[in-house]
Amino acid sequence: MVRFNIRYFLLSLLILGAEIFIAARLNDSIVRPYGGDYLVVMLLYCMVRTFLDTPVIPTALAVLLFSYLIEFLQYEKLADHLHLKPGSVARIMLGDYFTWNDIIAYSLGIVSVVALEKWLGQPSKQAFHE
Repeated sequence: MVRFNIRYFLLSLLILGAEIFIAARLNDSIVRPYGGDYLVVMLLYCMVRTFLDTPVIPTALAVLLFSYLIEFLQYEKLADHLHLKPGSVARIMLGDYFTWNDIIAYSLGIVSVVALEKWLGQPSKQAFHE
């Protein structure tokens, strides 16, 4: 179950680079607000699969539920309740505000992950219950 997968590790680095680029260089009305959220679930998925040999669907669902949890904590203003300073790494990672667009972006990101995994033939048939 625990193992190191170089492919997922390299994908994680690639997606992390894209996330950093988006955060540091883009200030548009499409990629910056939605692209980062779309990619972050892919990043989390790849990070999990780097170290755990788990089936595609349960892993994707776990990442999606974790992302929904973070968004719910934003809705509950957890960063304010924890008195996290604006601009702090913890506040940036947790986020400041809830939006349904983020939920949609996370969902589309995970659908893309599952579709790519199936298309590329990475998962076993058991992962998809075929």
